[in-house]
Amino acid sequence: MLYRKFTANDFTLYYQLVSNKQVMAQITERAIPVEEAKINYANLLKRNEKYKVFGSYAFIHPETEVFIGLGHLTLDEQKNDEAELGYMLLPEHWGKGYGSEIAGILMALAEQTNVKVIKAIIDPDNIPSKKILINQGFISEWIGEMDGLPGEILRKEVK
Repeated sequence: MLYRKFTANDFTLYYQLVSNKQVMAQITERAIPVEEAKINYANLLKRNEKYKVFGSYAFIHPETEVFIGLGHLTLDEQKNDEAELGYMLLPEHWGKGYGSEIAGILMALAEQTNVKVIKAIIDPDNIPSKKILINQGFISEWIGEMDGLPGEILRKEVK
């Protein structure tokens, strides 16, 4: 799998994800309008520039060069020894093992840093995502409501 940090030229790739109701159904429960997405993307780019490893990555199929989705490893700036891992895939790439591959790549990136704990936040009903994380060694830490939406936090200690 090819991957690289998102750049200023990649907004259309990002917007394919966040404007897709299927993708966002278990994240925000709504597609993100273009103006809001532009603000979010500007913040994403600032985080990408701030850190060498932490940030948001575009994942691309190595043979077809087709955009598959986004994966991010985001440092918790309040707790510098923790980071959050997350991913979003376009629906046509679901169920093909790409989510597991992306999670594995993100974990390998995390091991290049000084973080001790990786967390992931999912919708508790997103069973495929939960399976991906459990297969990566994550354990469920908390289930409840987050910002008015159902949420589950999973965590993994980094060696």
